Amino acid sequence: MHIHVLGPVSVATDGKLHGIQANKVRAMLATLALDAGRAVAHGDLADELWAGQPLGNTRNALQAHATRLRKVLDGHRLDAHRPCRRGGTVLRAVRGGYLLDVPPGSVDGDRFLDLATRGAAALPVAPERAIELLQAALELWRGPALLDAGDGLRCRGAAALFDERRLTVREDLIRARLAVGDAARAVAELRRLVAQHPLRERFCELLMLGLYRTGRQAEALELFHVTRRRLDEELGVRPGIVLQRRHTEILSQDPALSLSTATAAT
Repeated sequence: MHIHVLGPVSVATDGKLHGIQANKVRAMLATLALDAGRAVAHGDLADELWAGQPLGNTRNALQAHATRLRKVLDGHRLDAHRPCRRGGTVLRAVRGGYLLDVPPGSVDGDRFLDLATRGAAALPVAPERAIELLQAALELWRGPALLDAGDGLRCRGAAALFDERRLTVREDLIRARLAVGDAARAVAELRRLVAQHPLRERFCELLMLGLYRTGRQAEALELFHVTRRRLDEELGVRPGIVLQRRHTEILSQDPALSLSTATAAT
């Protein structure tokens, strides 16, 4: 069994996705999945599910949703005839809270972060391997993180962090492509990313590098000026040091820009 949070919250067994209809049950699963293997206190769960709304009996309300969630989880386990690691059910009541008792890697969010970390570590020394790891990380996504997990602060905060990490992974993947000399593909991907995130200077800087390496120096310089105007008009700021340095290097045709190394793409 796998639990998906990188998109709509769902449970997957044997390659088949199973959605969860009840909003509170779905939010409870998402909250517990973010801390899989660790207990989440009753109070924290209540805050996430009801956002501070007064309840007559919080424990009873949580227990009712936990019962429904337990039926969903245990009903979709491939190994339902076998006990889980520390008991007969995936969702366990513990002192003061609940715990999602699943093996490491059962939650796609955890697998994504692991692949992203390993890919970033491989980038300076083995960019080809970094590409494999980072692509695998991005392939886990099926939509915006925790898309239907509700409006609780934990899930919304986690969604924002996942989405930001996803952008960083896409950035690392492009750096890896530049490092192995695949500038043409990097430019194609960067054009889409710059269109989607025009104020993200890192994407602009990498696109400038890719354009330069594919023989389009004038286009790279024009991109800098467009980005500088946009930053000024929309944020009232100047380009950062990294972006300014890349502009200077391209303007002077710095020989280091032609190196197909990860360090030249940083």
